[in-house]
Amino acid sequence: MATDKGHSPAAASAKPTVVLVHGAWADSSSWSQVLERLRKDGYPVRAIANPLQGLTSDSAYVSSYLSTIKGPVVLVGHSYGGAVITNSAASDPDVKALVYIAGFIPEKGETVGDLAAQSSPAIPLVQTEVPGGTDVSIDPDHFRDAFAGDVDKTTAADLAAVQRPANTKAVTDASVQEAFRTIPSWSLITRQDHAIAPALQHSMSKRAGAHTEEVNASHAVMISHPSAVTHIIEDAARNTK
Repeated sequence: MATDKGHSPAAASAKPTVVLVHGAWADSSSWSQVLERLRKDGYPVRAIANPLQGLTSDSAYVSSYLSTIKGPVVLVGHSYGGAVITNSAASDPDVKALVYIAGFIPEKGETVGDLAAQSSPAIPLVQTEVPGGTDVSIDPDHFRDAFAGDVDKTTAADLAAVQRPANTKAVTDASVQEAFRTIPSWSLITRQDHAIAPALQHSMSKRAGAHTEEVNASHAVMISHPSAVTHIIEDAARNTK
């Protein structure tokens, strides 16, 4: 009799798929150095193109994407992507760990805007009216200071030029799920972050019961310190079933 592939010894010992969700003002390519390291260590990896159109719709999009992946998943979110994974993972039993990389971890009823208001100074943003409402991006002249302070000037200028704007619904849609209540979570706190204050990262991580690690890095930690990001993801993968 054939063995169910999903319950074979090989499947049981296989490493989980790592799914990476970027935040605002970035794209999937921001994970490239982390992708390279995870693949080298034998992990299957996917990097989702987060639509950045609003927490409700973005979370539904990621949930749909997760439904196509077979087997256990370690779900990783950077910045605003942390709010997205908090909502999208709640209904997926295959998500075995959540990893927040300088990420927002909202409780039910909170908005990313509520949390962002607790960081100071505010990020210098530029608004653009679009058919779907209002998009915001970081003023390119201040991008490095706000987002990528430990990245070289040329790379930071490139990141500023290709940044993906986020619709204001990303910060005004209220969170409706708290996946961290039932799924083990990890949080990488960035001590030199000018986008999400380290104190706020600590506070959110504590109330979520997350295992925390710290690194002297800017908000763009997956670019400036990819090894630290890879380490905490693999730590989560090894310590969950």
